[in-house]
Amino acid sequence: MGITQLRKEMFQGFNTYYNNSVLTHVHMPDCFALSLGFKFYNGTYGGGMLLTEALIGVENIHPGMRGYDGTYTELTLYSHDHEVFIQSAVIDDNQYLLVTPVKIAKNPPALLISAAILWNKPGYVEINGDSLTGTTPERKFQVFTDGKHIREMNIGLVNPYFSVELPHAVAVSTGKSVTADELKEVMKQKKESIKNELARFGELSEAYNAMRTCMAWDTIYEPENSQICSPVSRPWSKYWGGYVLFCWDTYFAAMLAMPDNKNLAYANLIAITHEKTEAGFVPNFGSVNDGKSRDRSQPPVGSLALKEIYRRYREKWIVEYLFDDLLEWNRWFAGHRRLPDGCLCWGSDPYEAKYGRHWEIDGINQTLGGKLESGLDNSPMYDDIPFDCEKHIMLLADVGLTGLYIMDCESLAELADVIGRPESFELRERAEYSKDGLESMWDDDFGMYLNKRTDTGEFSRRISPTNFYALFSDRVSAHRAERIVKEHFFNENEFYGEYMMPSIARNDPAYTDQEYWRGRIWAPMNFLAYTAMRKHHLTKPCKVLAESSKRLLLLEWNMHGHVHENYNADTGMGCDVKSSDKFYHWGALLSLIAMTDAGYVAGPEEPLE
Repeated sequence: MGITQLRKEMFQGFNTYYNNSVLTHVHMPDCFALSLGFKFYNGTYGGGMLLTEALIGVENIHPGMRGYDGTYTELTLYSHDHEVFIQSAVIDDNQYLLVTPVKIAKNPPALLISAAILWNKPGYVEINGDSLTGTTPERKFQVFTDGKHIREMNIGLVNPYFSVELPHAVAVSTGKSVTADELKEVMKQKKESIKNELARFGELSEAYNAMRTCMAWDTIYEPENSQICSPVSRPWSKYWGGYVLFCWDTYFAAMLAMPDNKNLAYANLIAITHEKTEAGFVPNFGSVNDGKSRDRSQPPVGSLALKEIYRRYREKWIVEYLFDDLLEWNRWFAGHRRLPDGCLCWGSDPYEAKYGRHWEIDGINQTLGGKLESGLDNSPMYDDIPFDCEKHIMLLADVGLTGLYIMDCESLAELADVIGRPESFELRERAEYSKDGLESMWDDDFGMYLNKRTDTGEFSRRISPTNFYALFSDRVSAHRAERIVKEHFFNENEFYGEYMMPSIARNDPAYTDQEYWRGRIWAPMNFLAYTAMRKHHLTKPCKVLAESSKRLLLLEWNMHGHVHENYNADTGMGCDVKSSDKFYHWGALLSLIAMTDAGYVAGPEEPLE
């Protein structure tokens, strides 16, 4: 394969790649878009409420089953006391849409059917009477509907459109005209095919469905770099001006696609690694117009993602393509965040800022930059931690980062062996050095590896799931691992409970905040703690965490079709706060944990070869 072939395979056919609306289906590479919208009439006057774009988590949308390739999708839209069920199917490279009103508040809404050529690609759309046609250099698209045309002029669209009545199901299609009745049977067959795909995961079929559905809807075409990738959610990209890729989030997206979408897994690995800064690290974020966090990185999980994706597909070209970038990033952490004893600290480096945020201003803002580099923006672990303004690091040796760095070194060393690179010795040497440092962070009285102030030498007993990342080191003895599990994992005052694992121990004063990283449950923490425990074959806590993660994911998925950014550690709900995106793909790591524990995904603790 190779990147040219990867792009060729991904840039074809209809799919839901337009970020700003899940009601738009785009044909690649022509960039011809067929969009749906609505005008709802439920007031006492003659106007109506317009909905010309819609996003899951912004509008009230319950996503149903769908495939990655867009050949079948379904969702239910609730708006202005109306309920509309929308299905799509792709057959012979043509798009078919079936729009069915389930509940009409007062008067039937108008269905708006529009077309456009997106992203400044060549082509045009024209309307002649009841004919709507899109023309590109390679193809002509003709749009049909069996709906009754009505005259609706005040709808705010600037591109050609139809408006039709929606008292009953309406068909929309390209290629040929079909009726709603004809499409009902087509959709039934397509949906049955998706059900059969899900069934192979047995009791985990719905957890897998949540994971795949969220990933598929969150995957978009990003025109600035001409790439298909999976930002954390569509609203995040919209609010950032077009797209934003966060570092560890996007590597996790690659792992979420790993079970059955090789191309998307590769595409996400490539997209975020290509955001690497001039200094040699993958930044906290990369966004429109070369916007990057040039002062800071984020948790180094890229090598883990690449290793596991290689394990699944065994294609060396992707390892060879990304290895040097990940190696440079690994060396950057050693040069900028590592202490003389081998431990690592989070930090924020000075740089010449052209625009945007810049944290290298004073001690307070530098500490904020370090917190953001950790990925745990407001974690209580970092409350009142001072900053070294000469070394540009927080004065806290961090168990989580040190454990992750050990994992990064060893994962890269395994990949170096796969492709015959000599750097495996260098990487394993760095891993051993950090293992030495990690051993100095063990507190025998507390029975846990603890963060340690570098100015005072004092341990911090403000603990989170990141303390379990110490288990990435094989130097942790069986006795110590047993103590960590018994005294902390299964401790109801700290991490054990119906919903696990809170982002700060339950007995921490900040736990009751239940706001962002102050007590809420985050899927990436669960995933990394689970992965670290598997390295020591801690079967019982892994099983418990897998079951708890699945239960947590399905709670809001079954209720609302949500996959949340984070969850309340007492109630398991995500909708209780505004700061939890409702369709944030890394929430589906909760499913990946369960799938790994059930054997559907290979365990990351086993050697590659």
